Amino acid sequence: MDNVFLIFLSAFLVNNIILMKFLGLCPFFGVSRRMETAASMGISVIFVMTLATVITWFLYQFILIPLNLIYLRTVVFILVIASLVQFLELFFKKQLPALYSALGIFLPLITTNCAILGVAFLNIDNNFNLISGIVFAISSGLGFLLAIVLISSIRERLENAPIPEPLKGLPISFVIAALMGLAFLGFSGFLGLSL
Repeated sequence: MDNVFLIFLSAFLVNNIILMKFLGLCPFFGVSRRMETAASMGISVIFVMTLATVITWFLYQFILIPLNLIYLRTVVFILVIASLVQFLELFFKKQLPALYSALGIFLPLITTNCAILGVAFLNIDNNFNLISGIVFAISSGLGFLLAIVLISSIRERLENAPIPEPLKGLPISFVIAALMGLAFLGFSGFLGLSL
C-alpha cells in the first residue's frame, strides 16, 4: 500500500491542484470574492471529488479494464461527475436555498471543473489503490479548499484597499494567485515530495 501520509501531504501542499497543477481555475477566480461562497464551493468540490474518485475507480477497475473499454474512461468519468453535480445541485436547491442562490452559476460549473476530472485521471495514472485514491481525492479537495479560502480572504481585505484602477478585480486576483503559487512552490523543496 502506498504511503497515505505522503500522498496526503503531496496533494494538499506540494502539488496543490490549483496552485501547482492549475486545475479548477474557473471556480477559483469566480467564487472567491466572498469567504462564505468560497468555503461552500470548496466543501462541495471535496464532496464531489471524493465520490467521483470512488465511483470512477470502481468503474475503471471492474468494468472498463475487464471489458477492454479503457478508451471510454473520459466519457464515463465526465458522466459520473455530471451526475454527482446534478445530485448536489438538487440537494442545495431543496435543503440550502440561500447557498444555492449564492453559488449561482458556479454550482453547475463543478461539472466542468477540470480539477475533479484531473484527480480521477491522476488516481488511475498513478496506479493508486482505492484507499490511496480516496486519500488523494480528499487531500486534493482540501488543497482546493485551502487555496480558495486563502484567496477569498485576501480579496475581501483588498476590496477597500487603495489599488490602482487597472488592477482592481481579476487582475489583482491573478497577481495574488501567482504569489500564492510561488509560496506553495516552497513546499516542494522543503518536503521533497511530488506525484
